Amino acid sequence: MSNFDSDSPSENDWEERGDLAWNEFDWEQYLREQDDVLHRYLAFYEQLRDHPERIDEVAHCMRWDEGVWTSESVGFDDDDDDSDDASSEQEDASFKAEPYTLHKSPVFIATKAIYLSLKRAWERIATDAAKVPQPLAIALQTSLHRGEEHAVLAVQALDFGDFAMAVSLLKRALCEINQTLALIAAEQPANSSRALEHFRSDSVPRLFDLREIWLRVMKECRQELERPADNEESES
Repeated sequence: MSNFDSDSPSENDWEERGDLAWNEFDWEQYLREQDDVLHRYLAFYEQLRDHPERIDEVAHCMRWDEGVWTSESVGFDDDDDDSDDASSEQEDASFKAEPYTLHKSPVFIATKAIYLSLKRAWERIATDAAKVPQPLAIALQTSLHRGEEHAVLAVQALDFGDFAMAVSLLKRALCEINQTLALIAAEQPANSSRALEHFRSDSVPRLFDLREIWLRVMKECRQELERPADNEESES
């Protein structure tokens, strides 16, 4: 999962693939299918929650080759044949039938899925004042929302090839993870309910998984920023 391709479909062949003629029903069906992919990731993640390399194992289960976190690496074909075996006509038809959107980015899927698990768990206990102090309930929910928002905007920046902005947004997302961890730790165990203690023990590994994913992406972004431009290479 340590690499991703900097050339997204939006920068390459999108204009050459023709116009989509999808109506509202088509897009609704497409979005529901992408929701299913997100829940599939979360199901794998829950199954492998105790695995020390769960991030990469889930990526393998999702068939993201070699853990490559890119919009072009997501494939759900039933066979394992190399893409070279498919004809160009089939590839063109597949592209036209199912376009690339932000929802197909593995970074987007992993981020949304793990945050979904965190928000679900928090919402189950946060409304009960006997389990969670209400100021903490509001503050932590806000922190979760802000962290997810920054991360999604970072994925969008990646999609446009703006690696510097992606790094800046992911740094903001990491700050929110630190804030979330601080809020969880602020409530002393002696004063915590059993439900809050369970949330703390379950959520910390998930937050660190998000941190690991984003740090890997940031590393790749910085490598892309340090890569010489094409015109500089030609001059040399």
